[in-house]
Formats: sequence, C-alpha cells, structure tokens
Amino acid sequence: MAEKRLEDQMKFLLEIDKEKNILRQTHLSGHGRRENDAEHAWHMAIMIYLLREYANEKIDLAKTMMMALIHDIVEIDAGDTYAYDTAALATQQEREAKAAQRIFGLLPEDQREEMLALFQEFEDYETPEARFAHVLDNLQPLMLNDSNNGGDWREHQVKRSQVYKRNARTSTGSETLWAYMEGLIQGNVEKGNIQDC
Repeated sequence: MAEKRLEDQMKFLLEIDKEKNILRQTHLSGHGRRENDAEHAWHMAIMIYLLREYANEKIDLAKTMMMALIHDIVEIDAGDTYAYDTAALATQQEREAKAAQRIFGLLPEDQREEMLALFQEFEDYETPEARFAHVLDNLQPLMLNDSNNGGDWREHQVKRSQVYKRNARTSTGSETLWAYMEGLIQGNVEKGNIQDC
C-alpha cells in the first residue's frame, strides 16, 4: 500500500513538471521571454510571503503560498487563458474543473481531496487566503508589464476598463496593494500603454 501511494505521488510530481511548458502572455522583466506558469506561481508564492503584512485580514501563510503554487497546475490540460480574452474566459471554468479532476486525481485519495479543496477555495474567492492569493495573481503580471513599459498591454490593446474589471475584487484582499496597483495602472494609462477607455 505504501509503495502504491509513493508511486502515485511520484506520478503527480512528474506530471506537474509540464507546468513549466505552459507559456503565459506576460514577459519576464527587462523585456525577457514569455514567463511560464511555474515561474508565475513561484514568484507569487514569494510575493505572498514578503507582502503578507498588507493582507486585509490575517492569513494562513503556508496555505496561501500553497494556493499560489497549485492554482495554475490545471493549465497543463486547460492551457493558459489570457486575462483579457473574452472567448477563452467563457470556457475557462469548465476546462479547468475537468483538468483539476484528472491531474489531482493522480494523487492518493486524501491528497487528491486536499488539493482539489485548495484549488476550489482559490477559485471561490471567499476566504482571506483566497482573496490575498488573488491579489498577487493580479499584481505579479501587472508589475512585470509595468517593468516592460507596458509592452504586453500595448500588443493586446488592453483598455483601462478591462484592467479595472479584472481587479474588481482586488481591494478585498489588500487595500494597500490595490492602491499601489492603481498607481501602476494610472501611470501606464498616462504613457499610452493602457488605452484610456
């Protein structure tokens, strides 16, 4: 039984290595290549650790960091959904739910249920941990875009209204970080990187 458990855990761990191949629209700072999902998750987890003092509510740090580390594993099957692609966003939830069942289903039952619950908690956006994880999920690409003089926003002709819609609940996780983000957004509107509409 212990041998089967370890074998299942190792299958999952090898499967999630594929997350390194899922490229996002966001480029690395300094006009680097496109980042992959694993790099995004790693960056988010460190940001959660370092910026936790700005959470609106007390958070379970390990839980929030783990949420960040697993939230995009489903994109191994579902693919990356660009934040401003309305057609892809319409099917995102269904694609990702199916992927979560398959990928987390590789784990032993207790860990499968734990990971599925953690993934769903992030998706539901209702706990302090989920709200704060979402703040960093939105801040991280915004920060990279700003460091690249808005290149990805210009390429996709992103509008201020789209950025604000995506961040409609960000302040519920951190009013301080949302205020910082608003400054970055406004600066990029003024530079013409984000369309002022």
